[in-house]
Amino acid sequence: MQIGPYILKNRLILAPMAGVTDRPFRQLCKEMGAGMAVSEMISSNSLLWGSEKTKRRANHEGEMEPRCVQIVGADPQLMVKAAQYNVANGAQVIDINMGCPAKKVCQVMAGSALLKDDRLVGKIIEAVVNAVSVPVTVKIRTGWDKTHRNGVWIARIAEQAGIQAIAVHGRTRACGYSGEAEYDTIAEIKATVNIPVIANGDIRSPEKAKQVLDYTQADAIMIGRAAQGRPWLFREIEHYLQTGVKLPELPLSEIQAILLTHLENLYQFYGEYTGVRMARKHLSWYSKGQPHGALFRDTINRAESSVEQVKLMHTFFYAINGHLS
Repeated sequence: MQIGPYILKNRLILAPMAGVTDRPFRQLCKEMGAGMAVSEMISSNSLLWGSEKTKRRANHEGEMEPRCVQIVGADPQLMVKAAQYNVANGAQVIDINMGCPAKKVCQVMAGSALLKDDRLVGKIIEAVVNAVSVPVTVKIRTGWDKTHRNGVWIARIAEQAGIQAIAVHGRTRACGYSGEAEYDTIAEIKATVNIPVIANGDIRSPEKAKQVLDYTQADAIMIGRAAQGRPWLFREIEHYLQTGVKLPELPLSEIQAILLTHLENLYQFYGEYTGVRMARKHLSWYSKGQPHGALFRDTINRAESSVEQVKLMHTFFYAINGHLS
């Protein structure tokens, strides 16, 4: 799998997720087997670039290459400025968000709302591609709604405008995240364009990853929500794709060690106050499916310090070990 000059180590990519794919999580997923990780979306509104939130989203210090940043907006010139700003701050790949279904994004005709206006899609992509020296990719959905699945047409426009890879989530804008992802449109896009196609949507296991790759003939797969609280999923998928054999379940001691490192990186990256609050969602995801997980989640959300969070986390894992032994 190659994007511009960058040859990825495998066919597995971490999807951009607002509030999730910060630098600590991207780096962890790369260490756990992801070939590339895409940042949280950064607005093309330059008024926001000075905010702490945007500065953190554009922070790639020490991150493994290639560093991929996603930008979102509906004005071609503002998107150009956002792309240039992020390249100047270390982005090696620019990804254009044309897939986000969130109302606050679509209400300003950005994200997946752009799928309704194929002329604007072409203008934005062409402007960004011509404005930066790094590869430009795009993420889309299969269409606006089930009666307007225009993903193949959008993919053709993107390819002609200079896009170097396209990620496709197997749902329409109207679907949001409900129902099952469909892969027929992704397979059709792959059969139509000559640039790398990345399949996304409902890939939660090594078996499903192989099934989607085989069915769509996609060049790579993109994993989002399934990696929350389970960043080692990339390692499991890579092993299965190479050998056809599933890795054994991770021992609790290793999960505990991964989580501790993740927490320490969050505290260091965000500082005590914000780090504790950002860690809550991750602690909840790591604890899902574990005995007494609901009680732990209720308790951990009340913790106000990093010391308290770490202590509660260790207590929880020791209790699970006692429960399972």
